[in-house]
Amino acid sequence: MFSSLIQPKYPQAALGLESETVTALALQKEGRNQFGIKQAATIELPTNLLVPNFLEKNIANVEELRVLLDEAVMNAGLGKQKRWSVALPSNTARTAILTLDTEPASKEELAEVLDWKSEQVFGASAGDLRITRQKISSDRDGKARYFATAVKLAIIDEYETLFETQGWQAGLILPRAVGESNWLIDTKNNTDALLISSQTDGFTALLMRGDEPTVVRTVTCAENERDDEIFRLLMFYRDRLTNENHNVLEKLLLIGKDFIPAKIREISAEALGKAVDILRPEDVGLNIPAANLRFDDIAAPAGLAALGLR
Repeated sequence: MFSSLIQPKYPQAALGLESETVTALALQKEGRNQFGIKQAATIELPTNLLVPNFLEKNIANVEELRVLLDEAVMNAGLGKQKRWSVALPSNTARTAILTLDTEPASKEELAEVLDWKSEQVFGASAGDLRITRQKISSDRDGKARYFATAVKLAIIDEYETLFETQGWQAGLILPRAVGESNWLIDTKNNTDALLISSQTDGFTALLMRGDEPTVVRTVTCAENERDDEIFRLLMFYRDRLTNENHNVLEKLLLIGKDFIPAKIREISAEALGKAVDILRPEDVGLNIPAANLRFDDIAAPAGLAALGLR
């Protein structure tokens, strides 16, 4: 699925931005599908300096964010790094799977249909969006599907202008959940693994089947409603996506410091009839040294940096 992203080869360093923190890191390979943190630092951001939003301005003070971003890079020992991959905040970019009812007759018609579908799903004019699309496997009814991400042009311009003032090249800019889901790619087995990534107003869920996304859901809910929404999501998976050719979901990656793994295991047991294993960093091939680093902060940028080592 993501093989097209690594042509040309991307850097082994990445930035991760969120409303509360900014992270700079570089990875090193430590074995087959095993990665270690070579250099890394996370800096906390002042409240309301970066307010992730799909439609409205994100950065309240560009100069202040620039200084803190530079501090993170220098603390990580990456001051000479000029080429970066970037994981955007969770509420800044949107991700979806577009399904076509019929196969368009020409490339021009396909582009028009995909633009229309994107506008319906993302809630903005295609002309105002930077959209990336990758064809994935058809659904079980044979309908063509595309994995799509979108960012408003005015919003991505905020970030790209920030990077340009630093003299940096950001060759790969993707939503946080896409970077995180990279840890679940399995090119050998057609197994199912689920990412649940927390955000300020709910969560994003991305189901990987083998090396492709097969379901993307962004759920808006209050914190006290989240457990019920996760239960409904798992019930949907059980009722709609399991069959005689696929085992029940066995792997689940939680990203978000407010998640309680034991509680999510209880919910999975109730919904699926068995508790799902909650993956740890070492289970997905990431070795985090005994330092002041949290997987929740580094999972997305590390997932992008790993693309440069595969």
